[in-house]
Amino acid sequence: MDIIRRIGMIRTGAWVLVAVLLASGCSEVSNNPHPSGSEKTNTIFVPFFSRSPKYLDPTSSYSGDETAYTYQVYEPPYAYHYLKRPYELIGRSAEAVAAPRYYDKDGKPLPEETAGEQVAESVYDLKIRPGIRFAPHPSLAKNDSGEYRYHAMKSADVADKFKITDFSETGTRELTAEDYVYSIRRLATPRIKSPSFSTMADYIVGLKEYGDTIAAADKALRKGMAPTDRDLPFLDFRKYPFEGAQALDKHTLRIRVKGKYPQFKYWLAMTFFAPIPWEAEAFYAQPGMAAKNLTMNYWPVGTGPYMLTDFVENRRHVLERNPNFHGEAYPCEGEPGDKEKGYLDDCGKPLPFVDKVVFSIEKEAVPLRAKFMQGYYDSPAIDRLDHGTDMIVAIGDSKEKEREFKEKAIRLPTTIEANNWYIGFNWLDPVIGKGDSPADMERNRKLRQALSIAIEWEEHIAIFEKGQGKPAHGPLPPSLFGHREDGPAAFNPVVYRRDAEGKAVRRSIDEAKKLLAEAGYPEGRDAKTGKPLVLNFDYQSAASPGTKALLDWYTRQYAKIGVQLEIRATDYNRFQDKMNKGSVQIFFWGWLADYPDAENFLFMLYGPNSKAATNGNGENNTNYQNAEFDKAFEKMKFLDDGPEKQKLIDEMITTVQQDAIWSFGYFPTSAAAYHQWIHNGKPTQIIRNHISYLRLDSALRAQKIAQWNKPIWWPVPLILLALIGVIVPAWRGYRRREQETAARTVATQGAQA
Repeated sequence: MDIIRRIGMIRTGAWVLVAVLLASGCSEVSNNPHPSGSEKTNTIFVPFFSRSPKYLDPTSSYSGDETAYTYQVYEPPYAYHYLKRPYELIGRSAEAVAAPRYYDKDGKPLPEETAGEQVAESVYDLKIRPGIRFAPHPSLAKNDSGEYRYHAMKSADVADKFKITDFSETGTRELTAEDYVYSIRRLATPRIKSPSFSTMADYIVGLKEYGDTIAAADKALRKGMAPTDRDLPFLDFRKYPFEGAQALDKHTLRIRVKGKYPQFKYWLAMTFFAPIPWEAEAFYAQPGMAAKNLTMNYWPVGTGPYMLTDFVENRRHVLERNPNFHGEAYPCEGEPGDKEKGYLDDCGKPLPFVDKVVFSIEKEAVPLRAKFMQGYYDSPAIDRLDHGTDMIVAIGDSKEKEREFKEKAIRLPTTIEANNWYIGFNWLDPVIGKGDSPADMERNRKLRQALSIAIEWEEHIAIFEKGQGKPAHGPLPPSLFGHREDGPAAFNPVVYRRDAEGKAVRRSIDEAKKLLAEAGYPEGRDAKTGKPLVLNFDYQSAASPGTKALLDWYTRQYAKIGVQLEIRATDYNRFQDKMNKGSVQIFFWGWLADYPDAENFLFMLYGPNSKAATNGNGENNTNYQNAEFDKAFEKMKFLDDGPEKQKLIDEMITTVQQDAIWSFGYFPTSAAAYHQWIHNGKPTQIIRNHISYLRLDSALRAQKIAQWNKPIWWPVPLILLALIGVIVPAWRGYRRREQETAARTVATQGAQA
C-alpha cells in the first residue's frame, strides 16, 4: 500500500503541476503579489515598513510614517503650493491665507507694520470654503427621524464589528468653522498624547489655562473608574469653550494668538489643526469600541481627497477616493524648469488622479527592492526620499544597475531639502569658544575659521554621501526664503574665494595654516608652551562598518593643518546629556525643518535658545551668543517674507560666517523613486499631501509588468521528465512486486494441494 499511495501522490502532484501551468498560461503575469488584473486598475501600490502607523488621530499624529495617511484624509486650513520653491503657503480648506490683525495691550488695533514688541495679540480670521463635506462615515449616519443612527450603542451592538465598513449605513454633513474650534479645544485633551499642545499653549490665548479646565472635567468623568478602563465617557469639548478659538459664523474661524508670531501660519498647514466632527468622537467613545480598535487612530474621519477603507494591522491599508471631496485643480505654475520636467502637463485638471492607494507590509529590503524592480510597487517609499537616494548611489556603483534602471526608465527626481548637517564649536569652551577677552575672542575666531577651511566637505560628500549633497555656505538651505544664489547664504567668503570664472573654490590649506598661526598655534602647536593642540570631537556613535572610516576621515582633515583630534564616541543618550550640559568641544549635528521658514534654522544660533542655559530645552547646540545676531533675529522673527526680512537674514548669515561657529557642512540630496508610469512626482519632505497630485498610467504599467515578468517555461519539460523518471520506475517496481507475490501465492497453494 505504501508504493500505491506514493504513486498516487506522484500522479496527483503531476496533475496539479499541469493544472497550475495551464492556469498560468492563461494569464499574462503569474507572480503578481496583488490580485490578478489589479495592475490594470487606477490603483497605486506602495509598501510600508515594519509596523502599521500608530496614530492617525490628527491631534496626536506627528510621525513621518503616518503622514501618507493623515494628510490625504484630513484637511488643515492651509497647505503648500505643490510646485513652487521656495515653499509658498496657500489655502486648503480655507479660501486663502489670512492676514493677521494686530492689537496692543488695551485691545486697540495697530498698523500692519507695527514692531513685533508692541503687539499684544494677533487675530486670525480664516474663511472656510463653503460646501466642503465629510467623507461617508457611520458616525454621521442618521435615521428617518434625523437621529444619529449609531450614537446609542451598547457593547453587544458592536460585538460583530471589527472594521468601520462593518457598519452598514454612513452619512455626511458640511464642514463648518465649529469643527475647527472643536479640534483646537481638543489639543488640550489628557486622554491622548498631543505633541503640539505645549507649544500652542504658549501662543494661543487661554489654551494653557484651558488645559487645566479639561483635565478637571476629564477627572470628574473618570470618577469611580479603574485606570485600566478603556471605555471612557464621551469628553464633549463643545461644553467647554475658551476665548482663543471661536466660530464667528458657519464659515469663519477666529484664532487669537499672543503677541506677534508670523510662523503661526505654518502650524495651520499641519494636521494638528485639521477639523474633527464631534460626532466622530462621540461615536468612538461608546462601549466596546476601543477594545475593537474602532478609534480615530485606526479609522480617521476627514474631508480630504481620500478616506481609509481598510486597516489590517501590520499587513495592509487602503485609501480610496472620497466621493464627497469638494475638488481641487492641479497647479498651472511652479519653479523654473518644472515645465521641461513635465510637472505642468496636468495644469487645471481635477484632483485626485488616482482612485485607490494600497499599502502592503514589507519587512525586508531585498524583497521590497525586487518587487519594485518587477513593477509591483509603483514607488519603494511614497512618504520618504531616502530610497531614491540609495538607488542613485547604487547606479553610480554598478554599471549593471545603471543599465537596468535606464532600461526600465525609473524616475529618480532629486532635490535639496530643508535639512542640514554641520560641525559645531562650543561657544562655552575656553579654547574653541568665545574667549574671556577681546584678544582671546579674535584668536579663537581665527582658530575656528582655520578648522572650517580644513574640513573639506566636498570630499566628505563624494566619499560618504556618494555625491548626494551640496556643500553649505551658511545655515540656510536653498529651498527656503532668504537663500539667494547671489547672497551670503550661497557664498561664505571666510572658507571660499572666487576663481577667475567666478566659481566658489575652497581656500587653501596654506591659508588655514596662516590663520592657525595667527590664532597662536603655528604648525598646530601652542606658541607659548610648544604643546600640540588637541581638540575633542564628540560623536554619537553608531555600530556600522562606515563609522570608523568616517571618524578617521575627520582626524585626517584636522591633521592637514597639524591639529590633533581626539575622538570621543558615545551612545546617543550620553551624547545628549553632554550636549545639554555644554560639556562638549566639537560635535557633529543635523537639523530637519519643522516648517519652511528661515527662523526655523536661524533660531539654532539665537542666544536665548542656548542648550546649556535652558537645561537642554533650547536648540542652540553651540551655545552661541552674539548681541548683533540676536538683535537682528529678534526683528526678523516678527517679519513676513519680504525685502526687510531678506536684509536681516543676510546680516545674520554674514555674522555667523565671520564667527565660524559652525563648519557649515552640507545639505543632503533627497530623491524620490517612481516608475515611468507615475507622473508629477516632484520630490519634497515638506509637502505631505502629495499623493493626490500623482497621476498613474495603468495601461503602461500593465504592459511593462507583463514584459518584465514573462513566465519562464524552459524548466517545465525537465520537471515533467523528472516526474516520468520517478513514476515509471516506481510503477514497474510495483508491477514486478505484484507479479512476484502472485507467483509465490500460486506456488504456495500448489504445495498445499
